[in-house]
Amino acid sequence: MEARKAKLIFAGMTRWENYMIAAEKIIGGYEGRMPLHHYLKAFFKEHPQMGSRDRRRVQQLVYHYFRLGHWGSSRELRERVLTGTFLCEQSPDELLAFFRPEWNEQIDASPEKKLAFIGGEWNAEEIFPFLRHLSRGIDPDAFVQAHFRQPKLFLRARPGKLPSIVQSLQTAGVPFEQAGTNTIALPNGTKTETLLPEKRWYEVQDLSSQETGLRFHPKAGEYWWDCCAASGGKSILLHDLQPDIHLFTSDIRPVILENLRKRFAEAGIRDYTARVIDLAAPIANNALPRQTFNGIILDAPCSGSGTWGRTPENLYYFREEQIAEYAALQKKIARNVTPRLQPGGTFIYITCSVFREENEEAVAFLEKECGLKIMESGIISGYERNADTMFVAVGKKMD
Repeated sequence: MEARKAKLIFAGMTRWENYMIAAEKIIGGYEGRMPLHHYLKAFFKEHPQMGSRDRRRVQQLVYHYFRLGHWGSSRELRERVLTGTFLCEQSPDELLAFFRPEWNEQIDASPEKKLAFIGGEWNAEEIFPFLRHLSRGIDPDAFVQAHFRQPKLFLRARPGKLPSIVQSLQTAGVPFEQAGTNTIALPNGTKTETLLPEKRWYEVQDLSSQETGLRFHPKAGEYWWDCCAASGGKSILLHDLQPDIHLFTSDIRPVILENLRKRFAEAGIRDYTARVIDLAAPIANNALPRQTFNGIILDAPCSGSGTWGRTPENLYYFREEQIAEYAALQKKIARNVTPRLQPGGTFIYITCSVFREENEEAVAFLEKECGLKIMESGIISGYERNADTMFVAVGKKMD
């Protein structure tokens, strides 16, 4: 990163040329070691002369570049940025009209036709080179093409709050769709904290993630453990379904649990226990508030491949051998936590992965090695709904 206030705006150039120079500089300096949105935030802080419109457009160009995945990795950086813009945009684009006016005239064509127009050929595997690992039921072409679209922002209305949310959005004139009984879909980037300052009304949660909750079915008085709770989205959903449960949450990362505590406070949830536990190691009895639970949710650490439409930099930097690494970790955690499930108890296994090693093969392991009978399992498809794609399995502990 250059010194603070370094100039990127060059006199005598159009804003489109300056946008391209800034995008090239960001891409050239980014190495995938942190989330792209954090890197962008730091970059723009170092270049405060760029206005909000400038930042939005440069950010868009950078994301267009990474949405190409591994396509044309040997091509020049600028060519990839322009190709990404051509494939991702669906309406005439001023920057594209400046650099490639003939492409801009074909902007509403399909990705296959766009690539043919510029002398290329549609090859889903060139963009997403891990197709042979996909779980059953995923349409490879439709899944890969979904990476050219930014997923929507989804809100889950908390019990009884949907009418207030709808009224606030209508009053503000913000476009939205009702995507489910308690789900609102908004354009990505909508400033919900400004439009909906009452945080107890809703949770920001992807549509597919919300739908995992359809499998929970907690009963009053039961003991539930969200064992890889992260910032607590599934736990809040579980609590909203049945407030009269005994809730225990854990994660290996202390900082993440601090985020959970803050999020729970905003949601008005106070009756719970949270502890830092490394589930990849044997679990000591004194690490838990009780020895067995009626229900366990394992939202397993995974590749996140079903969410790469939101974070396309992960598609670009992901290594194939990481699939096996995640699958091994998931099995290790499952082996350690399933003994803590009461006979007849419910085990919910969740990933935001599209890889069978993390999904179907994990289910086979749960049945063979962990004493569970799988009642339901499968992909929750989001790629045709502008949402993430997830996997969920429901198991019962045999008596």
